[in-house]
Amino acid sequence: MKVLSGLKGGLLALAMLFGAVSMASAADGSISLRIFKAGFVVGGSAGDGVLTFQGRKYPLSIGGLSYGFTFGASETRFRGRVRNIRRPSDISGVYAQGGAGAALGRGAQVIVLTNQNGAILELGGEQKGVIVSLDLSGLALSLK
Repeated sequence: MKVLSGLKGGLLALAMLFGAVSMASAADGSISLRIFKAGFVVGGSAGDGVLTFQGRKYPLSIGGLSYGFTFGASETRFRGRVRNIRRPSDISGVYAQGGAGAALGRGAQVIVLTNQNGAILELGGEQKGVIVSLDLSGLALSLK
């Protein structure tokens, strides 16, 4: 029994060590996005962007859908930080959000999104256009 208990403790220590190493290897980057959104009940969004990670720039493609109350069209330009990525491809994935908003002319927006790879986007920007929305939406980012 003591051997089994010692083995469990050793495995737990190894798991914690590997977890700490993988957390330590995660890095941050910066991102800029341009997203166009339009809709009437069902909405769509598309755009492009650039990830800057470890001194290199990676072009991004953006697409998405929303469902709920959406009426109008807008363009949003975001800038921000990407956290918790180990390689550029970690940014690829689906970012889901629920929200409400309106823009008539110009308006500010701040959001924090997470994908299935653990990438965290902290974004702020300006929205232009005429749009009112109360919807659930998904935004898909991918490397070009």
